[in-house]
Amino acid sequence: LPRFTGFTGVRNEIIMMITKALSQPQLDKLKQHKYCCSNCSLMDPLMQRWWCWLVKLFPMHVAPNLITITGLLINILTSLLLVYYSPKADQEVPRWACLLCCLGLFTYQSLDAIDGKQARRTNSSTPLGELFDHGCDSLSTLFVSIAVCCAVQLGMQPYWLFCQCMMAVTLFYCAHWQTYVSGMLRFGLIDVTEAQFGVMLILLTSTVFGSSWWSKELPFVGVSLQCLPTVFGTTAGAIALFNNFKVILVERGAGRNGSTVAGTSVLSPMVPLLLFVVPALMVAWKSTQAVFLANPLLYMFTFGFVATRVTNRLVVAHMTKNEMAYTDSSMLGPLVLLLNQFFNFPIREQWLLWIVFIYVTYDLLAYCRNVCLQICDFLNIELFRIPLVGSNSNSSISHSHQANSNGASTRSKARGKNN
Repeated sequence: LPRFTGFTGVRNEIIMMITKALSQPQLDKLKQHKYCCSNCSLMDPLMQRWWCWLVKLFPMHVAPNLITITGLLINILTSLLLVYYSPKADQEVPRWACLLCCLGLFTYQSLDAIDGKQARRTNSSTPLGELFDHGCDSLSTLFVSIAVCCAVQLGMQPYWLFCQCMMAVTLFYCAHWQTYVSGMLRFGLIDVTEAQFGVMLILLTSTVFGSSWWSKELPFVGVSLQCLPTVFGTTAGAIALFNNFKVILVERGAGRNGSTVAGTSVLSPMVPLLLFVVPALMVAWKSTQAVFLANPLLYMFTFGFVATRVTNRLVVAHMTKNEMAYTDSSMLGPLVLLLNQFFNFPIREQWLLWIVFIYVTYDLLAYCRNVCLQICDFLNIELFRIPLVGSNSNSSISHSHQANSNGASTRSKARGKNN
């Protein structure tokens, strides 16, 4: 039994029990995790020279995760700039804001690509690096998809906006679903890097012609240019989904008898997926107060954060070879919105949406914090700092062991495998 030193000890022990996101068996399996990927991207080989040059500009004492989070913050802030000028994605946004958003995305792409290279340079590769990279990518996916909606004024076509944002987070989830099944992260010919350059092209178009340019209609079709990014994105997404489900349903899983890496059914991750997609559809379409139409971006942020939370849990389940739980604390938010509609509670849906947004945001941040700190404590490392060589013998031993775990970064390892 743990020793308690008065009330403070009891309180601290209770806090630790509540905040622990991973069990001891999960941590043990995480330590054994080996990164595995296949990459046939068209753009990645062309970008290698730029990424290899860029990483050499960073001092050896800069932690890989610090590089990643810096890029993510730039990406988020420049995306929120468009949201500030167009809260419902239906107003003209300044051209300079679109240019900044484009530069912010390119910055994130570059920094996200070199974090793994920096980890190998500094001999600080850990499973936490891969997990941290996936978590940042999941957030970037949501913010970039919303930024595109603002850049093309897709709020004028709100259901197209819903389709685009939901498709983006669903694609990211399904990519890790097939990884959970096969044990290998796969990058196709047209994948993340190509999609990011496509978004940059859209942002540059809005920079040159203005976001109102997208409201023009195509001749003989009767569809505005605003819908083109969604059409092309949905088409590419459908191809990616087909490839993912081909792995999930046709090819055998990496576990026993063709199961997932955790030995569970290959279809088990479908339940959490449906538990955030179906409520998002139901609340939007059944609302008597038009909660989605009144606040489209707030609505997508709310359900996008739920999707991000669930996706991160799927990544953790894969890396720890653990069963993917069907329910999640973040799903309480959509459940409250559904119950409010079903029982006709006198709570205004717009107010309730703000409350749910605050809750799911806190829930996501708390989960990410707890996971990172718990893994750091277990591996005896720091999240955003590399200890000086020789300053701590335990840290040196820990880093020596972690260098063999091959978990520094997701795309950066795939991109840098020829270096």
